[in-house]
Amino acid sequence: MTTILIVEDEARLGDILEEYLRREGYVTERAMTGPRALELWRAARPALMLLDLMLPGLDGLEVARRVRAESALPIIMMTARDEEVDRLVGLGIGADDYVVKPYSPREVVARVKAVLRRAGGAAGAGGGFGLPTLHHAGPLSVDTAAFEVRVNGEALDVTVAEVRLLSALARTPGVVRTRAELLSALGALERGTDERAVDAHVKNLRRKLGEHAELLDTVRGAGYRLRLEG
Repeated sequence: MTTILIVEDEARLGDILEEYLRREGYVTERAMTGPRALELWRAARPALMLLDLMLPGLDGLEVARRVRAESALPIIMMTARDEEVDRLVGLGIGADDYVVKPYSPREVVARVKAVLRRAGGAAGAGGGFGLPTLHHAGPLSVDTAAFEVRVNGEALDVTVAEVRLLSALARTPGVVRTRAELLSALGALERGTDERAVDAHVKNLRRKLGEHAELLDTVRGAGYRLRLEG
């Protein structure tokens, strides 16, 4: 499974990019600030980063510099003006491609595929350049390919929505995921609902996990995380 990290502070644009990339079979992660982008880059190990230039907290230029100092991760920079591309190229930040707004989502997807091909990655779902499909946290295992959840080897009776939510947490164990991020992970299954739907799914998952319910940790005022150890 190939994961794309979308770093975009405009929620509407991020939603559109996410929808188009998921149609092509990619797994997506979302960040709306520079610091969050760096956190998810380290935790989620994406195959490629779509990085907006203007971000709160830390701008895209500094995010790219910090990533480049440690990694050859493919980066596609998104900018609002043509003239910024020349400046960015001149600064030598090492972005693999540049997209100028307003852009076509189909064009962005095509650029993603092209950059991944050049980087030796996969051009769609199922490629070997993304994340593993099996995740473990103590007695819990989550198979995102088979949509299967097991505790101490025994399969749980879970819904598709519950597997998607747990998979989003399992990809970055120990990292707090906001309710908005988890709702996004549910995709079309929860379209048009509010973030309280996430709380309902977590409640049901804790009931099914039984004595291991503490694996799903609530971080008051922030969201949820999957404990690294049971």
